[in-house]
Amino acid sequence: MEKNKVLATLKSYAIITLGLIFYVLAWVVFIIPHQLVGGGVTGISAVIQYCTGFNVSYSFFIINAVLLLIALKVLGPSFGVKTIYAMVVTTLLLRFMPFIIPEEFIRIIALENGKLLSVMIGGTISALGISLTFSQGGSSGGTDIIALMITKYRAISPGKILLFLDIFIIGSSLIVPTEGSWGVRVANLMYGYVMAGVFSVALDLFVSGSKQSVQIFIFSKKYEKIADRITGDVHRGVTALEGKGWYTKTESTVLMVVARKPELKLLLNLIKEEDPQAFISVGSVSGVYGSGFDAIKK
Repeated sequence: MEKNKVLATLKSYAIITLGLIFYVLAWVVFIIPHQLVGGGVTGISAVIQYCTGFNVSYSFFIINAVLLLIALKVLGPSFGVKTIYAMVVTTLLLRFMPFIIPEEFIRIIALENGKLLSVMIGGTISALGISLTFSQGGSSGGTDIIALMITKYRAISPGKILLFLDIFIIGSSLIVPTEGSWGVRVANLMYGYVMAGVFSVALDLFVSGSKQSVQIFIFSKKYEKIADRITGDVHRGVTALEGKGWYTKTESTVLMVVARKPELKLLLNLIKEEDPQAFISVGSVSGVYGSGFDAIKK
């Protein structure tokens, strides 16, 4: 049991690390070499680097540290541990990956292909990275934290939240000094918005329709521990239903949970940690209304 839990934890952190590598790769190879501005805290940090020369990794860490302190109470300590890990790893990758990737490779794959293709590829790769991190209950920090806090209580997809925030962040690219005219700055602004749009659409596709909800039935003798973990770690309500197995004629307690689809992987891992033998039924729900989900519109 303990060995399985350790392996599951290592697998979760490995997936988070892979996602962060994709995310930073998109910035280091496709965005920063063109001196473009994308969304999120990384975009803010890029603007600071372009204007002052202050390395993007340092400002990324400072801004995220402040946001993380705010989010710990909202998203829980288990989320905080993974996000702290992701934040540190992302900072290190932003600092050292530019020295690892050959400049010739960046020139051929990004600079020679132009800004438009670069922002499209960069937006897709970064969305893939963030979706992998989201799937394990983590985040690279910054506006991703804000998105997860909002989607926990409101029926809004993370991609749309990030797109809304990125509109303002990318708009700050107009203050970035360039050798060209204001036309160049406006063009770079548009490239940034193209990247934000690609990122938003790709993120919602990768997280498999984040507006959708799932209904989970859990059959386990360890239902009390599982229910406590779900309410304490995931902050989702749990209903205990009294049942009877007709074949065995034994009484049992069945847990019912309704959650957002992006939370499903986190819930399944949690259940497996407590009881690898648990029987779980998952079904898609066409509509969920109430606290933490959609509001009934008059």
